[in-house]
Amino acid sequence: MNQPARWILFGLGLLAFVATLTLAVRNATPPEEIRMIEGYQPWEKETLEIADTIPVQDGGRIKPLSTYASFTMLRLYGARSMKVDCDGEKIRIKPLEWMLDAFLRPQYSIKMASFRIEDSELLRAIGVEPGERRDRYSYEDLEPGRDRLFELSRSYEAIDADKRTPVEKQIMALAYNVQLYEQLLGTFAMARSGLVMQSLGGEAEEQPRRADVSAVMETASVIQGVLERSRTDGTPIPQHVQHLLGQLIDGSNASKYGLFIFPPANPEDTHWLSPGERVMNVMQMTTREQERSIEDIKLIEGAGRALAVSEAELRSSLNALKNEVVARAEARDEYRSVPLESDYYKINWFVYALVFFMIGTVLTIGMWMSGHSLAARLLAWPVWLFTLTGLVFTIIPIVKRCIIMERPPVGNLYDTIIFIAAAVIIFGALVELMTKRRFALGMLPIAGTMLILLARMFEVGDAKDHMDPLIAVLRSNYWLTTHVIIITLGYAGGLVCALLGMIYVALRGLRLDGGDKSLRRSLTRAVYGMVCVTLFLSLVGTVLGGIWANDSWGRFWGWDPKENGALMIVLACLAILHARLGGFLKEWGIHLAAIALAAIVTFSWWGVNLLATGLHSYGFIEGGQYISLVYGLVAVFIGFGLIAALIEKQAGVRASEEGGKVVQADGL
Repeated sequence: MNQPARWILFGLGLLAFVATLTLAVRNATPPEEIRMIEGYQPWEKETLEIADTIPVQDGGRIKPLSTYASFTMLRLYGARSMKVDCDGEKIRIKPLEWMLDAFLRPQYSIKMASFRIEDSELLRAIGVEPGERRDRYSYEDLEPGRDRLFELSRSYEAIDADKRTPVEKQIMALAYNVQLYEQLLGTFAMARSGLVMQSLGGEAEEQPRRADVSAVMETASVIQGVLERSRTDGTPIPQHVQHLLGQLIDGSNASKYGLFIFPPANPEDTHWLSPGERVMNVMQMTTREQERSIEDIKLIEGAGRALAVSEAELRSSLNALKNEVVARAEARDEYRSVPLESDYYKINWFVYALVFFMIGTVLTIGMWMSGHSLAARLLAWPVWLFTLTGLVFTIIPIVKRCIIMERPPVGNLYDTIIFIAAAVIIFGALVELMTKRRFALGMLPIAGTMLILLARMFEVGDAKDHMDPLIAVLRSNYWLTTHVIIITLGYAGGLVCALLGMIYVALRGLRLDGGDKSLRRSLTRAVYGMVCVTLFLSLVGTVLGGIWANDSWGRFWGWDPKENGALMIVLACLAILHARLGGFLKEWGIHLAAIALAAIVTFSWWGVNLLATGLHSYGFIEGGQYISLVYGLVAVFIGFGLIAALIEKQAGVRASEEGGKVVQADGL
């Protein structure tokens, strides 16, 4: 045994674990920006429970208000919780509370640091002075530069997307976020304050009279008559009518795109309506649901004004609004998955999985440090326990997501990460059960940790709801179940090959295997078998993909980057197997080739999405920092393996010369 090398490996493993733990903590910890907000009161639990499962339409599907709030806050703020300071008390605000503040307590909401700003040059461009060490700003902070922000954003629309500078892209993104936030502020604004009524003569009054929006909607036919007479006779529209219509248009526009909460009466209509759309459809006499629209706005008015009385009164009004919307959604069979989705997000499934995998990783380090001792055999049991528990906490949410989405588990890039995490654990567990040498067991929690952490980082960075419907060409449960799952399992198989190869290189290169040829042969057979599995899955998946492409696009093969990536995996596996059978690759060679396979798999799975070309445009993402890490890791292991193999070969030659006989050195 090479004890110094074992301690070096232990130190490197511990360092990698600490780095991973730091990343996980940073990923789960909200920013430290804490704003002082005088008079802020947390929402009562009962109020949040009512609001949680109010159904809304967003991203092409019906989801709980809590889900909409979660991804909206993540997009704007970059995290799913923030803290505010009220009289020295730190109060944690979660997405649903944040959104209710925007709806019903805008005086607090506009003071919250809801906008993430990555570059202070953006602020200077719109005329806002950056704060010291501050990367999050409130609407109140940004309001002085609002007009300039929208002006710049409109001017940048004429520039090709790939030619925009980073600051220009950020300005356009911030403009969209500010506009979205203003829609949230405007959802209940008009209903809360009502409309100011001018006197018939247009004179200003000390105490202006106000009218409910719903009451004005009831006079829509009268107002339309006034407008029609004005058009016919050429007479000016009365000033008090102009004033009223101006408020209605402004208020409707302010609440037109923020919250699509009202299901349409026509079962064939798929678009839910916002409060602003309800108002304008009635005022323009373009709806057959006039009475229902007016009743809907009355519900909005009741919820918007109830908080001025008490939070208990608000709960009563929210209940009335929710019951009406839920009844209509159930009649359309669109409420089925809303409670399930609400429950899904109440448990941080993947966070728990990450915790179990990380504990398993720590135990793995101890197991490997113990060599072949009794302690290593005893530690193997808790490694199994925590790894399989982490697997359960990965599979359960995948199944729940399938039920909510009503489709197979893989449809977008985020889906592939969590699915591959589960598949790698299962493949690796099967290898361990067949070999019983604990090398495959040790890699399972490490792989689980890295993949689940990648999923978490990708979700936060992408800030999109990955359960939203797929584009039309992908909406085929048959092909998603066959081609997509099989090709994704091929990716998982290729990664398992690489992980086994890395273990071999580390054990043999650092002499941690003690020269155990039986262990080396076990690893080599495992890698060979997994290459065969990867070849089979990738080949079948590629052929099925061609059939799907022929059905959808009218051609079996078009040299699309995604198709080429799948073909590269098939050709790489064939090359490895033929080189092994032909004797060109010895033990070192097949493992180094398996490690190189990881780079090809990563490019096919992840890298082609960075090329911004091809028919698989549904997968495009920005940033290549994740795959750069994989390529770097592959290069390090291959370089180390080549050096170790060369040193071992030279040592074998010297030993044979000193012994006075020729010994066949083990080549690559």
